[in-house]
Amino acid sequence: MTDEPLSVDLNSDMAEGFGAYRMGDDEAILRVVTSANIACGFHGGDPEIMATAFALARERGVAVGAHPGFPDLWGFGRRNIPFSAGEIERLVAYQIGAAQALSAYAGHPITHVKAHGALGNLTQQDAEVAMAVNRAIKAVDPKLVCLVIALGHQQRQANAMGLTTASEIFADRAYTDEGHLVHRSQPGAVIHDPSEAAARVVRMVRAGAIETVTGKWIDTPIDSICVHSDTPAAVTIARTVRDALEADGIAVRNFLK
Repeated sequence: MTDEPLSVDLNSDMAEGFGAYRMGDDEAILRVVTSANIACGFHGGDPEIMATAFALARERGVAVGAHPGFPDLWGFGRRNIPFSAGEIERLVAYQIGAAQALSAYAGHPITHVKAHGALGNLTQQDAEVAMAVNRAIKAVDPKLVCLVIALGHQQRQANAMGLTTASEIFADRAYTDEGHLVHRSQPGAVIHDPSEAAARVVRMVRAGAIETVTGKWIDTPIDSICVHSDTPAAVTIARTVRDALEADGIAVRNFLK
């Protein structure tokens, strides 16, 4: 534990609807978070939704990033698809390009990249997938920050490649003793209670460590906290988490500031 002043970013994945279908309350979430990860059309999102989200984020002073995932609208990008490393590299590059174009169109260029869902989980646990994502980021724009899941292959590799990283933990997800997210099919994998999520986040940020389901602590840098926008009561969770952090003397601001 430390009594030194701390700061942390609060982020959310958004723009994940498609066409007439909406997912989450982007406008409300953008009143709370300090960075937003914008879906790029593969697991969710389309040009209209993306442009709207980028414009809203610009109005609210919220930093934005690309949120590439597997091309899996039906499964919301949460199913593993056996692409080759080369295919993953190109599908991520493609989505970063889409985010760059729409964010430039909205006058609010992206500053980071965060992999979504099953792809994101693989970057933590599969070195080959992590390298594919990192190669795509470096090839398209090496100035983009890699927002990575804490304790994974992607951060280690990205740092070795000279890329800038920010380490992320999740407010609304439980962790195994190995530091991985508990699979969504398991009971307790998603934390729905705002007060529980907020108290847990404050403990983790203060400790500089992940708290697992058995009460184990795993040390890690914590630069950003994610609240999923598609979680029930997501806006309440995000607001409760932010209020709790600030009440504990932890500043909430984007990781680039």
